[in-house]
Order: sequence, then structure tokens, then C-alpha cells
Amino acid sequence: MNKLKHVGALVLAGVVGAVVGGGMSAQNAPGGWAAAGPTQVSLPKDVYPDSRNRLPLAKREDMDDFGKKVFDDLTGTKRLAGTFPAVRLHSPKLAAPLVAVWDYLKYDTGLSDRLLEVAVLTTAREMDCQYEWTQWETHGRDPKDPRHIEPALIDLIKYRKPVVGLGEKETAIIRLGREMFDKKKVSSETFAQVLGLFGRRGTVDLVWLMNNYAASAIEMMVFDQQLLADQAPLLPSRQGH
Repeated sequence: MNKLKHVGALVLAGVVGAVVGGGMSAQNAPGGWAAAGPTQVSLPKDVYPDSRNRLPLAKREDMDDFGKKVFDDLTGTKRLAGTFPAVRLHSPKLAAPLVAVWDYLKYDTGLSDRLLEVAVLTTAREMDCQYEWTQWETHGRDPKDPRHIEPALIDLIKYRKPVVGLGEKETAIIRLGREMFDKKKVSSETFAQVLGLFGRRGTVDLVWLMNNYAASAIEMMVFDQQLLADQAPLLPSRQGH
């Protein structure tokens, strides 16, 4: 897989440059398929400007020796360009092993950039994670980005349209994500399709890739991660959510 996107590599939603001024809510507006709203003037009262979430950026001088080593390892590779693992750096013993996990899941599973984009977009849509979706839709619509995919495919995922006319692997990933996150049950047919296309190791890796982006979505919800100051939310809310 193309590894030139290593800055912000561990940002589960493709987060970049979150330490910026200004603000915008990362939460979806209520209602049906709502259009993207305007940028908000100020951050919520409990959100810090440096991190754009409910915890300030962790400071190296406040850490013990182990924490300082973890901090140096991550900042030395510029992995702190975004919010993740900024939140988790408040717990260095958690952040450290997750670095290796995320490096593997994002770069060493053999999943192509295209399929990675489909998997993350599907997860972000089903988890209704505005932050993850907005970053990754931006990647997907950029012809210069290796994760670029056709706009019709982005819209199919975004508006949860029927999965028709796609390649076998794209179809399998979207169906898997919709069943595991929305229905909370994966059918034997869908599982067999995924297993046949990706094999045992590939199936485990794919499930854990999507699972970890879902975990990030929960983290962002709890800590109320805000979009970048110059971004408008790209993910519409779903009726009843």
C-alpha cells in the first residue's frame, strides 16, 4: 500500500491539522438528510482551543519518563499532526501499543488505498461520525490523493443507497459494515462473501480495521472532537438518529 500519507497516519479518520483556531461542532444536526451547515463562530465551553476537544493537548513536561518516551516517539514521526493519538497521550501506556496496531491496520494488511477508503467511509457513515467522514470524504474526492474514488461511490455510502454496480470487494465491505454496525448481526451470506474474497487473515484484518475506526468514532463523540476551523460538515444526519 502507498505509505506517503504517514503524517497523521494513526488518525483513525484521516485527521490532519487539528490544532487550529476557530471552531465547528462535530455533531450532526437533527432531522433527516440535512445539508452541511455553516461554520460556528465559537467552540463549546468545555472544548479546548488547542486540541479542539474536551481535553487539552498533553504536555511532555507533565509526564513521567515512560510518557515522555512515548510522546517523543509519536511527535518524532509527526503522528501528532491530528487529534489522535493526542487524546490517548493522556494515557501513554494505552497510546504506545496502539501505535503498532494502527501502523499495521492502515499500512501493512495489503488492503489497497481504494478499499481502505471504502472501509473507513462505510464505518464513519454507519457510526454517524462527522469528523471521520469529513476528513475521508475530502481525501476521496481529491483526484491527487491515492485514496481518490469516484463521487458516485462516495454518495452511495453517504446516503446509504442500495449496493449495486460495484466490484465484489467494494460490495462486500459496504455490506459487512452496514450489517455489523447497523443491524448488529452479520449474515452467513455476507460473511462467506468476505471470507472468500479476503481470506482468513484478510477478514480478521478488515474487521479490526473497521472496528478500530468505530472505536475512534466513539472516542470522538465522548470527547466532542470538533472539525477543523475552516471545514464545513460533509456528513448529513440520518432520519431518526
